Amino acid sequence: MAALRPVLMIIDDDPLITDTLHFVLSKYFEVCVAESYTQLKSLLQQLDAPPALALVDLGLPPTPHTPEEGFKVISALLTHSPTIKIHVLSGQSDDVNVKHALALGAVDFIAKPCDVEKLKDMLLNALKVQDVELNEMRVEQEHGGLLGDSLPIQALRMQIRQFADSPFPVLIEGESGSGKELVASSFHFASQRLLYPYLSVNCAAVSPLLAESILFGHAKGAFTGAVAAHAGYFEDAGEGTLFLDEIGELPLELQAKLLRVLENGEYQRIGETQTRKSRARIVAATNRDLRAEVRAGKFRSDLYHRLSVFTVHVPPLRELADDKHLLRDHFIEFYTKQIDKAPFKLDAKAEVRWLDYDFPGNVRELRNIVIRLIAKYSGKTVKENELIAEFDLSEPASGADSFNFNDDASMTAQAQKHLQRQVNVSLDAVLKSWERAYIDAAMKMTHGNLSQAAKLLNVNRTTLYSRMNTQED
Repeated sequence: MAALRPVLMIIDDDPLITDTLHFVLSKYFEVCVAESYTQLKSLLQQLDAPPALALVDLGLPPTPHTPEEGFKVISALLTHSPTIKIHVLSGQSDDVNVKHALALGAVDFIAKPCDVEKLKDMLLNALKVQDVELNEMRVEQEHGGLLGDSLPIQALRMQIRQFADSPFPVLIEGESGSGKELVASSFHFASQRLLYPYLSVNCAAVSPLLAESILFGHAKGAFTGAVAAHAGYFEDAGEGTLFLDEIGELPLELQAKLLRVLENGEYQRIGETQTRKSRARIVAATNRDLRAEVRAGKFRSDLYHRLSVFTVHVPPLRELADDKHLLRDHFIEFYTKQIDKAPFKLDAKAEVRWLDYDFPGNVRELRNIVIRLIAKYSGKTVKENELIAEFDLSEPASGADSFNFNDDASMTAQAQKHLQRQVNVSLDAVLKSWERAYIDAAMKMTHGNLSQAAKLLNVNRTTLYSRMNTQED
């Protein structure tokens, strides 16, 4: 039986390009084509396994003259398959677009038109890198591979040790690319369940039509195509750990059934009346603000509170100080060894720049920058301007320190960037989102104490209460 070919997604609305690429690349890959973000989302739900590779055009309908749809596609692909290798193939190749696509998680940017044979070689090489990374990931998971000496990482390790053997659910919160999957597996391998299965299901990658069957199983004949009985993830996990990644993507109708399992361990296969018991420990992760999703009616309040018995926050890379150097050195050693190339070094000014950069794409972005620098500067010393060329400086930093509210020029520049990148900006929505963010931050810092939060924000307690109620309406 022939080995299954890796799936390559091509997202481009030009049939001449997609037909040419399909003809050449289908000899090496299982090629799937989508013309838009909407079509991609539908196609991903039909696949039996997440795609390994993707080629993405930035100029896609309904706004083919701007890169926004392409950026959405990159984010959607990485949500669906965090290990996917994305190459951007686009005519919108100005420096700002290139850097932002790479910061989002793409591994390379190829300007149109391109040499298809060269593109084929790049994709095959990306597959080799992916295989190496997946093997390393398995080793890291089994040995608790959380790298870092910073206080946030030390605190995270302590939480993992504290909560590892508890039977109660854990909710892992953190930005895209920050390493939530590694934290989830660390809970399993630090616990007494490590000899039992560790299973992972990405809720964003599961078709809503099949999600119930995948999670809970089905009886023979339960629906068209159910030619045999099938055990779901809850059953297969046994007394091990079930990791529900991107839990915020779970359809509302399934959230009620998940709540039942969390409350009493009970579930039923589709087409059965027999009640089964799950003994698996549930770990969930999200890069969404589930509290905001609850307020918007997109996530059940009771499920959120049940999932968040223990909540851990994976810190973004911008908060990890010298760990940025430690992670860089780790990835340099790992990839130079795998591809048999000499490591690069940073000069003194580049070292300072490395530490100052926010890495909006977090560890995923840092890793991709290291890979590109090895390819360009193997055995050399990288200078400051060469390093800055790899950074995405088009977006405002995510941390509050990036905004100086007493500096009108700085604020105007940030607003100008926002207006350039997004059409139909609502001033009221912008102001409300900032207000909501600061209220949420103050309440989190004061552990829900309204009076202390009001002091932090320098407003009257009743004013803050009124503002919070207005936000929820």
